[in-house]
Amino acid sequence: MKPILPEVTAAVADAPVIVAAPEPQTYTLLRDLVMLTKARLTLLVLMTTALGFGFGSGRGVDWFLFFRVMFGTAFVAASASVLNQFIERKVDRLMRRTQDRPLPAGRMAPGTALGLGVLLAVAGLIYLQNRVSPLCAGLAGGTLATYVALYTPMKRKSAWCVTIGAIAGAIPPVIGWAAATGSLGTGAWILFGILFFWQMPHFLSLAWLYRDDYAQAGFFMLRRNDTVGMKAATESLLCAVALTVVTLLPVFLGMAHPMYAVVALACDGWLLACAALFLAQRNRASARRLFLASIVYLPLVMALLMVCRS
Repeated sequence: MKPILPEVTAAVADAPVIVAAPEPQTYTLLRDLVMLTKARLTLLVLMTTALGFGFGSGRGVDWFLFFRVMFGTAFVAASASVLNQFIERKVDRLMRRTQDRPLPAGRMAPGTALGLGVLLAVAGLIYLQNRVSPLCAGLAGGTLATYVALYTPMKRKSAWCVTIGAIAGAIPPVIGWAAATGSLGTGAWILFGILFFWQMPHFLSLAWLYRDDYAQAGFFMLRRNDTVGMKAATESLLCAVALTVVTLLPVFLGMAHPMYAVVALACDGWLLACAALFLAQRNRASARRLFLASIVYLPLVMALLMVCRS
């Protein structure tokens, strides 16, 4: 959040202008923990995990198992965000959108964040192992390792980090499916595909919007020499096409009602149109439109898939 600007109060008549002292921003421990664990990102992880669990459960939902897998996954997801910010604490000082986080702003000691991240990871993985299943713990551990050990350092080396990050972000619904079914089936891979292909236009449009900020920090979120955004826009459109195909698979495989295909096609058409516009114009307005469309698209398709599942 941006710091509060100083309040300027002009006196009446000919009195001199009085400038009040800047009001200090109120940072509580709770607020810093919300920022450190990237609460919105963690919530998205839990939403997709719930999608996998519900899609795999069919008509009978084991609610006690559901809350256990959500609890353990929340810990692991939060730990990934904390460890990511611990590793990037110096780089975060270089970007306006991240310099106000607890570590770069100096409100929290790096050792405290590291200890919290490790504690959350160990607690979440042990809980999933003992209270859900070893398969779910393994998937969560793989997600954590991919995000922290591969995606995070690769951001300063190669634009392939976006693909690696999309792989990590596509595993949570697989965790939910595995918890509900006890195995990895066709539905799990369909959910993985939906999340993977959705993330590409989502993050590539975001990378284009913040390309100057990322470049200042030394992050390679876009392909090298992609100064006009042609590669980012082309990849976004191709992945939107692939996403359209994957979202229709549940109907062809008898896993969703045909009505799902009608509405899903409308959502896909909207996202495709935004991706095509981004390719045609390659400016901030078209990138922002695609980014916002992707935000609306995912919960719509997720809810539709849950309602129309066979």
